[in-house]
Amino acid sequence: MSTPLSTPLSTPLSTTTQVFRLPDLGEGLTEAGLVQWLVSVGDTVATDQPIAEVETAKSVVELPSPFAGVVTVLHGAPGDTIDVGAPVIEVSDAAATAPDGSADVEREAYREEERAGSGNVLIGYGTKESTTKGRRRRPAATSISAAPAPAPAPAPAPAERRPVAVRSPLVRRLARDLGIDVHSIVATGTDGAITRADVLRTAVDHAVDGATAHHQDGVAAPGSETLDGLTVLSRERMSPLRRAVSAKLSRSRAEIPEATVWVDVDATALWDIRRQMAPADGRAPSITALIARFVLLSLEEYPVLASRLSDDGAELISFDGVNLGVAADTERGLMVPVIPHAHALTIEQLDASLRELATTARSGSMPPERLRGSTFTLNNYGGLGVDGSAAIINHPDVAILGIGRIIERPWVVDGEIVVRRIAQLSLVFDHRVCDGGYAAGFLRRMTELIEHPLRAFGRV
Repeated sequence: MSTPLSTPLSTPLSTTTQVFRLPDLGEGLTEAGLVQWLVSVGDTVATDQPIAEVETAKSVVELPSPFAGVVTVLHGAPGDTIDVGAPVIEVSDAAATAPDGSADVEREAYREEERAGSGNVLIGYGTKESTTKGRRRRPAATSISAAPAPAPAPAPAPAERRPVAVRSPLVRRLARDLGIDVHSIVATGTDGAITRADVLRTAVDHAVDGATAHHQDGVAAPGSETLDGLTVLSRERMSPLRRAVSAKLSRSRAEIPEATVWVDVDATALWDIRRQMAPADGRAPSITALIARFVLLSLEEYPVLASRLSDDGAELISFDGVNLGVAADTERGLMVPVIPHAHALTIEQLDASLRELATTARSGSMPPERLRGSTFTLNNYGGLGVDGSAAIINHPDVAILGIGRIIERPWVVDGEIVVRRIAQLSLVFDHRVCDGGYAAGFLRRMTELIEHPLRAFGRV
C-alpha cells in the first residue's frame, strides 16, 4: 500500500480538498506501479493535466488529474504499488479562494511571462505543460520521495514553500523532468533565480546520495535474512508487466503442446539486395521488415499457423488476414506490440510500422490496446546476439517464428566451400492445430523466399 509522501500544506485559507483515487484501468487490472510523479506538493494543476506515470500489466500510462487546484498530498513513492480505489493525490482549491487574490495574480503573471518568453517565471504557478511520449528519468532521490513521511511536526512556515523564481520555462521543465524539488535547489543566479547549472548540480548531488544509500541498503546487517546459507541482499517485487508476462508464458507452457522445427538458410542474396532497395532520398528497409513480408507471404499458403483455437480447444478459428505481433525487448521486459492487418501493407509500410513500434515500446509509452490481437508472432532475436531459440508461443497464437543472427559461415555451394551469410529460422507451433509436415512446409517456403528474394518481388 502507498503512504503519503508529505503532510498537507499548512494554510489559513478556507479550502475544499478533493481526493483523486486510482481509477479502474480496465481489463481486470486491480493495481498499478507508480513510476514517477509529474507534479510536486505545492504545484498548481489544471484539469486533465498529467500528474503521474503508472505502470500496469499492459503499459506505462499517464494519469490526468480530474481536479484543478493546488497539490497538497502525494500518496506513494516511485516503485510503490497502488491498488484501484486507493488515493493517489489530494488537491485543494485554496489558491483559488485566497482573500487577497494573490494566487490568481501570480498565476496570471506566470502565464503572461511564459507567453512572452520572459525569464522571470515562477515555479508552482504554471500552465499545463505539454506531455512527452518518451519515458522520463526516474528520480534517484528527491526531497519528496527520499523517505517516508516523518512523524507529525509543526507545519513549516509559509515562506519555506514560497514560489521559486527560475530564468526560463526550459529550466523549470528540466527540474521537473529530473525529479528535482525546486525548493531544495540553492540558487546562484545574479538576481536570486535558479539557473540551469543549479538544477544539474542538484541532480548530480541527489544521484550520488541515492547511489550511496542504495549501496548501503544492499549490505547485509548482522542478523539479516539468509537463504541456503547466503545472505539475502534484497527482495524486489515483480512489476505488474513482468507478472503479466510470467502468467502468460506459464499459461502457454501449461496449455499448448508445442513442438519446434528449425532450419539454417543462406541469406546472402537477401543481404545484398537489401542495400539496393533504398530509395534515392531514403534508407533501405530493415531485415526484419523483409522477413516480416516473407512471413506474410508464407502464411497465405499455410494459414493454419495464423489461426486460433477456441477456449475449449474444440474449434479452429481462421481469419481473413494477419495481425502480426513483433516481440520487442525493452527495459521493462518483453513486449509484443501488434501490427493490425499487416498482410495488406507494403514493405515500406511494414518497415515504418516496425520502426515506430520499436521506438514506442522502448520508450514505455505503448498503449495497452496495441499489445492485443496478434494472430502470429515474429521474434528477431538476432539483435540480441544469439543464433537460435526455442521460443514460447505468445498465447493465444498457435505459432511463433524466430530468426537468429545473420553471420558469415562456411557453406557448400556447387560442391565448393564458400563464405555465405547464414541465419537460423525456428518455428514453434501448437501441435494440436497441425503436424510437423505442415510446419516444415511453412519453413521450406520461408527458406525459398529468403534464399531467392527476387522471386518474392516478381523477378526470377
